[in-house]
Amino acid sequence: MLHAVIMAGGSGTRFWPASRKLKPKQLLALSGQRTMIQSTVDRLGDLVPKEQQWIITNQLLADAVREQLPELPSENVVGEPCKRDTAPCVGLAAAMIQRIDADGIMVVMPSDHVIASHEKFQAAIKAGEKLIEEDPTRIVTFGIKPSYPAESFGYIERNDAATLDAGDVSAFRVKQFREKPDATTAQEYLDRGTFYWNSGIFLWRASTITDALKKNVPEMSDHLSKIADAMGSTDFDSVLQKEFSAIKGTSIDYAVMESYDNVVVIEAPFPWDDVGSWQALSRLQDPDENNNTVVGQHIGIDTKGSIIVGQPDHVIVTIDVDDLIVVQTKDATLVAPKAAEERVREAVKALEERGMTDKL
Repeated sequence: MLHAVIMAGGSGTRFWPASRKLKPKQLLALSGQRTMIQSTVDRLGDLVPKEQQWIITNQLLADAVREQLPELPSENVVGEPCKRDTAPCVGLAAAMIQRIDADGIMVVMPSDHVIASHEKFQAAIKAGEKLIEEDPTRIVTFGIKPSYPAESFGYIERNDAATLDAGDVSAFRVKQFREKPDATTAQEYLDRGTFYWNSGIFLWRASTITDALKKNVPEMSDHLSKIADAMGSTDFDSVLQKEFSAIKGTSIDYAVMESYDNVVVIEAPFPWDDVGSWQALSRLQDPDENNNTVVGQHIGIDTKGSIIVGQPDHVIVTIDVDDLIVVQTKDATLVAPKAAEERVREAVKALEERGMTDKL
């Protein structure tokens, strides 16, 4: 059976002040009426039954996630007691799924991406399933054909000589995973044409990933097995707290993907955006005649190329400004040049240092 695992534990600090500790970006509606995590579940359609959809989030957000996704079984929303990166997140889901479905296949995805075509997304997942059915030890990932030399994404280098039969999509054996590059290297990747952005979407048998974790990070695997063994028992919460907290966190790329020798990349046939920062809004909705992206009420006088986000009952007026980000919430306002958007994290850190935890 196919199971879907949605990773929803991120803090979304680059979307401060809208994104907060108790309501990070995956719980916000940044592109439409549905929140990002609701849209991620919507994308699955009938591909995966609701009882086989799993949300791995953090304990602080578990109830809010259940409230936003009442159609999912409550026990399928699992709250991690602490942040331990993506390998324990994936491993926990895999261990739990394997207990109830020994041959289960997992599609793993972040909760904060925008993928416009549900039909193309589901077709790509089905193509990946076919590749895994042909070779159960295979891992499938999805690469995004780069449209510019991005420095903020990891990359996947494909082996151009080994195209695989995956129906209507293009699939290649993976040659190497690459870390986020500098500007010169990113341009080189773009020019060579054999590199993809790493989407962070994966497909594999639960047994394949648990075996890989057991081999590469055995101590982590032991803790995860103990948690999975406690599924359905009255001790589950206490075992989860104890064993998960004892794990040394690392990413799934580092723990498995970079060293695994049977990885296939499907060139994603669907439009994709990782919605990593406020400038993503300009890609998700059409700017006005002055290239401003506006959410809320705005009066712009000689204002160009800016992103303006405000509360519905609040008017933002800008005069003679270019390329600004202005975000207003009920208790905080952000004003920054678009070129400095990565420094929003510094603002969050400064709030922490000053003890202004009510603004986080």
